[in-house]
Amino acid sequence: MKATRPLFTCLQCRLARPRATRPSLFPRSPAIRSYSDSNSSSNINSSSSPSSLDDAAQQQQQESQRKQPRQNQRPTVAPRPNIDLRHIRQNPDLHEQNCLERNYKLQSTYPARINALFAQWQGRQREGRSLRERGNAVRRQIANPATIQHEDEAEDAAAAAAARDAEPQRSDHTHAPLGQGPPRDVRTMTRDELLGEARLLKEALSAIEADEANLTAEMTDLALAIPNLTSDDTPRGDTPRVLSYINEPHPFENEKAAGASSDRVWRSHVHIGSELGILDFAAAATSSGWGWYYLLDEGAQLEQALVAYALASITRIPGWRQVAPPSVVYSYVSAACGFQPRDQNGETQVYALAQSAADAARGKPELSLAGTAEIPLAGMRIDSVLEAAELPSKLVGASRCYRAEAGARGAETKGLYRVHEFTKVELFAWTEPDAEAALDVFDEMVDAQTEILSSLGLRCRVLEMPSADLGASASRKVDIEAFFPSRAAQGLNGGWGEVTSASVCGDYQTRRLATRVRRPGGKEAYPWTVNGTALAVPRVLAAVLENGWDEAQMAVTIPECLRPWMDGKERIEMKQHRRPS
Repeated sequence: MKATRPLFTCLQCRLARPRATRPSLFPRSPAIRSYSDSNSSSNINSSSSPSSLDDAAQQQQQESQRKQPRQNQRPTVAPRPNIDLRHIRQNPDLHEQNCLERNYKLQSTYPARINALFAQWQGRQREGRSLRERGNAVRRQIANPATIQHEDEAEDAAAAAAARDAEPQRSDHTHAPLGQGPPRDVRTMTRDELLGEARLLKEALSAIEADEANLTAEMTDLALAIPNLTSDDTPRGDTPRVLSYINEPHPFENEKAAGASSDRVWRSHVHIGSELGILDFAAAATSSGWGWYYLLDEGAQLEQALVAYALASITRIPGWRQVAPPSVVYSYVSAACGFQPRDQNGETQVYALAQSAADAARGKPELSLAGTAEIPLAGMRIDSVLEAAELPSKLVGASRCYRAEAGARGAETKGLYRVHEFTKVELFAWTEPDAEAALDVFDEMVDAQTEILSSLGLRCRVLEMPSADLGASASRKVDIEAFFPSRAAQGLNGGWGEVTSASVCGDYQTRRLATRVRRPGGKEAYPWTVNGTALAVPRVLAAVLENGWDEAQMAVTIPECLRPWMDGKERIEMKQHRRPS
């Protein structure tokens, strides 16, 4: 019976685990020495065994680790990532500072660890070359002893002509295997001795090659966990830069600025939805738990209207194709897009689907629910080659999105502001691997977002987000926040709340998904990706309810642009029956 395949584990969790508690990535052969000496081990990780273990326990643990295969490796069907390790090795300080600016403190140690591992890899390369030279001499002696004799005579003549104080160069046939003591001249060895050494050399070389592969895998794992480099346009720190505003100031803002007050009552969308009978959190808490909700009657109709309006607005722009993406993806696709199963604080972010024992035994990759349509859209061209003429390739798709970590319960996340499941219209594009080409699409996305929110009558502000707010994949991000009267009344972020965002991701995702573009001349490169939220339904719906609420009439005014999808209704008013029988 095949062994059960372990579930997918993100690189951040895998690499952060102490060495003593995670499977070894370096199976060692007893015939060769350890990678790390006393000077380098501390730069790579903690020692492989706790100091309290005696020598016998250490040997037993190393033997056990050597017999185990590498755990949590990428499924065989997953594309092979191609990370620019050379850039990280040559610019460790840049990547370390970039991690610190983005609050990736653990990952800030990875560039130095990669360099330490690379030094060990180079050492194994040198040892391998030495073994191959010795092996070549042994094979030549076995095949034709006279050849070695002639080579020795020539070497002896050259050595006699060299300066006496010059350091003598050992011929390849005097090299000895690692750990075998002083070298023996192959000319003095019997055929059986030569054959025995050839076998030992083959075993030692195989072990070194396995070590090299494991060192390369460890370096790649560390590099995969390092976030994208931050754009020069991104403010450093944790304070965003205001770029512009959308629509006129909200009356609540004017009242606050003037230090005046009015009799107008500003309600939260939770109160409004309950009054109108279009939003039910209590029933959802019973059926699904906290973080879910029911939209009823005009509430459900308003959700569909927002989706339809957003799709119609985007597809009117030349070059955009509409896609209906799946909501279930392989977990490694989510990870490649920068969505790790756990965030920096260890909070679960992704809903992973349980695997049957049979699927796990067959090595079937783990599936998860997509947190955004960005993931399946990026996966459309996984391990494939785009033609340069196809770029930019721009997609828009509506989907259900699933977020396991919906935030701590409280005023900041109350109601529809942060939920586990919601509908979102997503924008995604591949561009030429060029900053200007990506910026053109990025600006187009932000302009489209601005037009949609402006036509909904929402007061918004456009922000250049700081480095501390960027996810792993983004090099630059612009958010648009809408004004929520209820949040302003509670003193939450001045009343502002994020409703859309747009990001430039460079080649972060395409390198991990093996998406290439064939450029003129046949040379392949990694295209850049740009993504954005055209409209996240729950938050925009909440903003429409709060900003359109009329306390005197106990009704919400529907934005004019949505009325064609609301049967021409202008208002959502109270009903006698708030809940279906």
